[in-house]
Amino acid sequence: MPAASLTRFLMTKALTLRSRARRLVALTPKAVGFRRDDLPYAPSAAHFKAANRRLAKIDAVIRQRLQQLAKAGSDPQAQLATMAMVEREVDRARRAFGMFFEIFAQRGTAFAPALAAHDAIAADCYRAVRTGAPGLLTKPLLEPLTYLEHGYSPATMRRGVTLNRLLGEHNPFPLIRIPYDRDDPWQAVFLHEVAHNLQADLGLWVENKQAVQKRLLRDRMAPRITEIYSRWHKEIFADLASILLGGPAVAWGLAEFLAHPPPKVMTYRPGGAHPTNYLRVLILAEMLRRMRFPEEGHRLAAVWKQLYRPERQGHRILKELLTSAGKVIPAVVDEIAWQPRRSLAEHALGDVIRFSREDQARIRRGGMLLRAGRLPVNLPPRFIVSASRYAIEAGADTAKLSRLIIGRLSRRAPASRTWPARQPISQAA
Repeated sequence: MPAASLTRFLMTKALTLRSRARRLVALTPKAVGFRRDDLPYAPSAAHFKAANRRLAKIDAVIRQRLQQLAKAGSDPQAQLATMAMVEREVDRARRAFGMFFEIFAQRGTAFAPALAAHDAIAADCYRAVRTGAPGLLTKPLLEPLTYLEHGYSPATMRRGVTLNRLLGEHNPFPLIRIPYDRDDPWQAVFLHEVAHNLQADLGLWVENKQAVQKRLLRDRMAPRITEIYSRWHKEIFADLASILLGGPAVAWGLAEFLAHPPPKVMTYRPGGAHPTNYLRVLILAEMLRRMRFPEEGHRLAAVWKQLYRPERQGHRILKELLTSAGKVIPAVVDEIAWQPRRSLAEHALGDVIRFSREDQARIRRGGMLLRAGRLPVNLPPRFIVSASRYAIEAGADTAKLSRLIIGRLSRRAPASRTWPARQPISQAA
């Protein structure tokens, strides 16, 4: 009798596991709950296809594990071990399905137009690279998809990175998180997050770090300074690239994001990936000078040094970082933005993403039009981010401005899309 009870117990456990093992295998617009009016803001058919491809790979492993379970024999411990392996893959499917579902489903909410507007900005940043250096991004790439989440700042999960929340599954396309209160598409930090994805897709992670190390060692900088700036290289790259994408207004926008009480701005964080805020804005100012906007660079540095005075307010920054900044910052900006890279076909970043005084003039004019409640004609989405800042600086009503530019940018999404063939949200084992 005890043996029969044990057999029924394990058989029931196996049956319930099988009943949910292959339920989460595909996503469609209908399954997500999209209405007809939501479709212009929805993820593209290619994004659905990529998500379903990832789910299908997990499902293939689940099928194999279920076959192993059917052959597990009568040994209770062997059955439990095999069921645990099935459970692990079911957990992986649940996590992947849940992430895609939650992100996609936001396109059926009131935030959908703002998310579509951010998608348009991200796509335009990729377009700027393709225009500036045709051939660098040769293979078709799914452009970033934005979503909303709690948290203070935007963040990104780049293409191909393994995600802990997915138990090591690879991310099939870039995802950019926007905090709920930063959904207006004029946040300079959004361009910073797009730039992180460009750095990854252009293959610059390792080469960029090595170049910074070699440059500072060649310039006889202290090993500790070299190590710190090498650790900061990804964030510095994203800052500099975002300024190339949007011009001086982006530098000012980033500075606004980084402006906090002195103890936060003037504290060095050991092991941190981000430059100390005090030095970070000085790096932005140097980039403006190198881009031939010296007056903007000097003005930004002056404002920053009025707010933060290490010699008077005190600080928790390594002395070597402060004393070497005058030499290190110009060298690092030059190395990251203006030196040729193999990954860029022996072009510099500033050659690939070009920003001119004529671009700045267009942005300024666009800002004044937005201030007057009019849409600039033929101003790229990434420049609208910058023009919006000038409109706000000139006294624009932010609520009206938000409606105006979200309405403009979200309409860039195709009016009709080709969707995957209808598939059920679940599939019986």
